[in-house]
Amino acid sequence: MASFTERMLGAARLHLPTYEEVEADRTATGQAVGVVVLSSLATGIGSAQTEGLGGMVGGAIGALIGWAFWAWLTYFIGTKVLPTPQTHADWGQLARVLGFAQSPGLLRILGVLPFLGSRVFLITGIWTLVAVVIAVRQALDYTSTLRAVGVCILGWIVQGILIYFLGFFLPGSHSTSF
Repeated sequence: MASFTERMLGAARLHLPTYEEVEADRTATGQAVGVVVLSSLATGIGSAQTEGLGGMVGGAIGALIGWAFWAWLTYFIGTKVLPTPQTHADWGQLARVLGFAQSPGLLRILGVLPFLGSRVFLITGIWTLVAVVIAVRQALDYTSTLRAVGVCILGWIVQGILIYFLGFFLPGSHSTSF
């Protein structure tokens, strides 16, 4: 079994056996939480000029809630809406692989360097997106990357709609002045 650091590096390298190992290891959920927290803190530090300490703490909490919800949503869509005959997964498997898919986000700490700022966020954003698709494909036992992309797109649409409506209906989230 690989160490926590080896798993993070394997996930960042888009190494398929790493995702399979994390998916199968029920004890790795805490490690996945650790990756999500570290990635969100690195993001906060990398954007400290604009976000400050409150942004870092709020970002870490938001990242954990978002990760858990995203894992549930991906689980539901992947196993109930777009399953294949080979699809066998539970929420924990998706939570673990999606947590480790956040590994490239640790490089966002480099955003504190003025000449790297937005570039590092763009690169790690695309990298993480690719890692998420791979994680979904592996956890849901898909043979098609296109199906995994479809699950992710459908999930992002549903999540976006929910966030929009939550923002619309929460007090103070929109202006009522004319």
